[in-house]
Amino acid sequence: MSELIKVDVVDGIQVITINRPEAKNAINLETAQAMAAALEQLDSRDDVRIGILTGAGGTFSSGMDLKAFAQSGQRPLIPGRGFAGLNERPPRKPLIAAVEGYALAGGCEMALAADLIVAASNAKFGLPEVKRGLVAGSGGMLRLPRRLPYHIAMEVILTGDMLSAERAHGYGLVNRLTEPGKVLDGALELARVIVENGPLAVQTAKSIVAQATDWEQEGMFDRQRPLIAHIFTSADAKEGATAFAEKRKPVWQGK
Repeated sequence: MSELIKVDVVDGIQVITINRPEAKNAINLETAQAMAAALEQLDSRDDVRIGILTGAGGTFSSGMDLKAFAQSGQRPLIPGRGFAGLNERPPRKPLIAAVEGYALAGGCEMALAADLIVAASNAKFGLPEVKRGLVAGSGGMLRLPRRLPYHIAMEVILTGDMLSAERAHGYGLVNRLTEPGKVLDGALELARVIVENGPLAVQTAKSIVAQATDWEQEGMFDRQRPLIAHIFTSADAKEGATAFAEKRKPVWQGK
């Protein structure tokens, strides 16, 4: 795997680090390709339950590498996956964005593609595309209004101004705040709580929540029923009940 993306696995958690600190972790095509490979690994490894996405050098990501784009005209888009190999097809397994410093433009959209966000108290989020005559076309305009109150989302999108982590936490966009320099520790703490749970149940729950945003209220249980039937007949469901009765930690099989 390219050195532009570092991958470490610990305690069933895959930490994916964007490793271009000299470029504020901007995403070029090669980085996007390496990210796609890391995300494929996240979903394919049986010993990995959850992923954390972060950036090296105290910055999450400044978005698309505009210098590389100006030189080559190539955008960091992966067919079927979109920007950074992530934004149009997030992994099946949960993904936590651990945001230190700036998450701007495509970097902010990458954080929005994650399922949970842990941020340092001095982190900044923003979609400054309009300041450059562009729009946030990699999920910013689609996801942000679902995560923030409408008028706040419109303020961020139309002004291009940054949103502080503390304000984002107040609106529920950020799950947990940490001290500066402690964001990866905070994300690992949250990930370890999730890893303790049944992996099949966790993945199914993520899938249902993601799909159900478009379901009409009438008939939504009928749509959900076949998608969760396998959970109640799974080995993990039996193990969870047995472990509870025996007052011990469950041993999950993921099936």
